Amino acid sequence: MDQQPQVVSENYANPKTCFFHVLFKAAALAFYILSTLFVNNFVIIFVITVLLAALDFWVVKNVSGRILVGLRWWNEINDEGESVWKFECLDGESLARMNKKDSWLFWWTLYLTAGAWIILGIFSLIRLQADYLLVIGVCLSLSIANIVGFTKCNKDAKKNIQDWTTNALLSGSVRSHLQSAFGV
Repeated sequence: MDQQPQVVSENYANPKTCFFHVLFKAAALAFYILSTLFVNNFVIIFVITVLLAALDFWVVKNVSGRILVGLRWWNEINDEGESVWKFECLDGESLARMNKKDSWLFWWTLYLTAGAWIILGIFSLIRLQADYLLVIGVCLSLSIANIVGFTKCNKDAKKNIQDWTTNALLSGSVRSHLQSAFGV
């Protein structure tokens, strides 16, 4: 009897976090699209859409970013008035154990949401609805802020992992283990 190996697909490690990561993005987009079609009150559309986008920004930046990809960022103004980016990430070993599906969902929804806001902005331009461009501009700015923050944080994390690996390989303990193992 010929048995084929079963392919075990990896499940989401943090389904509740994934749900909320997607929820506020989808809610902001869905509310905006539906309300522009059926509601004729710009103030309500603006306030609720921006509120949902702000909730999404906060959840991504402070919760799902840490849990799904092990990254966190923020920006501070130093004493000289300069903007300084701050990054936190898990150690290299913990980052290597992050769930691939969680990470995939995190990054794809981050970029797709910004893409959706851009497309909606193009439609607003075509329809000559300048006031709705304000809503889209705020929501797109929040999306792009998270993209920039997490992309910079991810690059910083990769650099830190490379530096840690290099330092570990060049440290005396690793060198002495290699020397004793090979009798050098």
